[in-house]
Amino acid sequence: MSSTTILNNVEERHIEELDAVTIRFAGDSGDGMQLTGTQFTNTSAVLGNDISTLPDFPAEIRAPAGSLPGVSGFQLNFSNHDIRTPGDAPNVLVAMNPAALKVNLADLDAGGILIVNTDAFNENNLKKAGYAINPLDDDSLSGYRLFKIPITTANRAALRDEVKISSKEIDRCKNFWALGLMYWLYDRPLDSTLNWIEAKFKKNAELVKANITALKAGFAYAEAAELFTTHYRVKRAAIAPGKYRNITGNEATALGCIAASVLAEKPLFYASYPITPASDILHALSSYKNFGVKTFQAEDEIAAMCAAIGAAFAGQLGLTGTSGPGLALKSEALGLAVMTELPVVVIDVQRGGPSTGLPTKTEQADLLQAMFGRNGECPVAIVAPATASDCFAMAIEAFRIATKHMVPVIYLSDGYLANGAEPWLLPKLDELPKFEVKYHTEAAGFQPYARDGETLARPWGIPGTPGLEHRIGGIEKQDITGNVSYDAENHMHMVKTRQEKVDRIANDIPDLEVFGEAEGRLLVLGWGSTCGSITSAVEEMQQQGYSVSSAHLRHLNPFPKNLGELLGKFDRVLVPELNMGQLAMLLRARYLIPAISFPKVKGKPFKISELTAKMKEVYED
Repeated sequence: MSSTTILNNVEERHIEELDAVTIRFAGDSGDGMQLTGTQFTNTSAVLGNDISTLPDFPAEIRAPAGSLPGVSGFQLNFSNHDIRTPGDAPNVLVAMNPAALKVNLADLDAGGILIVNTDAFNENNLKKAGYAINPLDDDSLSGYRLFKIPITTANRAALRDEVKISSKEIDRCKNFWALGLMYWLYDRPLDSTLNWIEAKFKKNAELVKANITALKAGFAYAEAAELFTTHYRVKRAAIAPGKYRNITGNEATALGCIAASVLAEKPLFYASYPITPASDILHALSSYKNFGVKTFQAEDEIAAMCAAIGAAFAGQLGLTGTSGPGLALKSEALGLAVMTELPVVVIDVQRGGPSTGLPTKTEQADLLQAMFGRNGECPVAIVAPATASDCFAMAIEAFRIATKHMVPVIYLSDGYLANGAEPWLLPKLDELPKFEVKYHTEAAGFQPYARDGETLARPWGIPGTPGLEHRIGGIEKQDITGNVSYDAENHMHMVKTRQEKVDRIANDIPDLEVFGEAEGRLLVLGWGSTCGSITSAVEEMQQQGYSVSSAHLRHLNPFPKNLGELLGKFDRVLVPELNMGQLAMLLRARYLIPAISFPKVKGKPFKISELTAKMKEVYED
């Protein structure tokens, strides 16, 4: 949190202007921290700040109230300039109970603002959080700017005589009380949230009144209390002109798939079994029936995969989505899509594993599974978005590749991208990529495995088209005719052809671009959601005079054609990944270079400080 100027207010308060602020709201999973953070984010977006968010959900669905596993958090970074990450560490922590304090305090900046709900620091909650002594009564928090506020009591006092709702419902409004306080502290208007409350609770006038009263009461408390002698202002960011909206990666993915359907002029069919953190894609797509989108909630992952294959066979854009172990369950049917050479897209929103693992935490550990995780020689194309808003573009790209090359495509998002949000500049329709999708309709000379001379794609013959009857299934096909074949030479030929078809996609994707000098001492190569932190860290190193550049892969199978040449122009190649070094392993095998792996598997994205420290270590080695 950097300060630029300090001005006197007419009320003898100080308004301190800041370049950027990182706030983390934390409390029980029932305390409304995700809602509070989202409302603060949306208000900041309306004000024109650049924003980046990191929601942190409890891994357990019904963890006991007040327990450490039940803590929910929402971190947002808002600024007056371009930012790429939700911040390394919060400058401000709002802790609604002792468990939230214990889980998050270590991340708070030294000297940072700490706001606690003193009402929750009772003997029972302290015991659940593992505190032998109340931290508010000793000097353990002396390194922070501590504000002890009885949020629950103040909220009850504001609502008790104003609304006719239960005591439990009154207490559920305390998150809006805390939000109102933070709106005053950071000079945010109430209008956007007031409008949201009225729309959200319009069927219950008492809940509208209660939440509005709580929000205004928190704001008034901050304004009147002698606790705060300063409040803070972050001016709007200088960003490219245009119309923006706040968007999460899952929302952008859904919109990108719909855009692909419109561009291709083919209906979209999405089959999915609900699984965290991919479920929101199903929720989003199900609300776009007006675009001809069909959604199907399957009984399991296998059924969802098979339904998507059936949709592709019928001439629709077949799409399925999953997370975690769901990709493994889809693997057999995905092999069927490879054998039948149908354009199916599989979204994998990666999460911590193995098995159930960390269902609400981010990870990038499915790359090798996407590359090799099927029986036999079974190649598919793989793409990966780099940011939440990039999910839109890469969803379109996944379908473009799938339909042009008649090949399944795995789209590797992750929990950080899926739930994180950022401003998205709405694209102009005439600037979206054009791709034409044609079915084969000519019966004369039709052969189901005849191939395009450039892409090796087979024709997309739709069932019911006269004269295009052909055999389909998972047993090896004879070249050209598609008949069942057990011939050894034919099998070798078909295996090599399917691989060559994927390899030729490299002719149809852009060269990898470099951020910084095109050659030098150190190249930092990433993929997926590490883009923001890597780019910011490399920029910081460049400003300090280091010969460091970065490049970011969005196409992972095949790799861009210039990747090998690019790697050879740098003395060292560092590969940060949220796994144990899967991309680094592929680079070593493919290009025979000593790529240096920098793994992290903590369920959290990279911090800029972690990356700069590692870059300096590698640079000076």
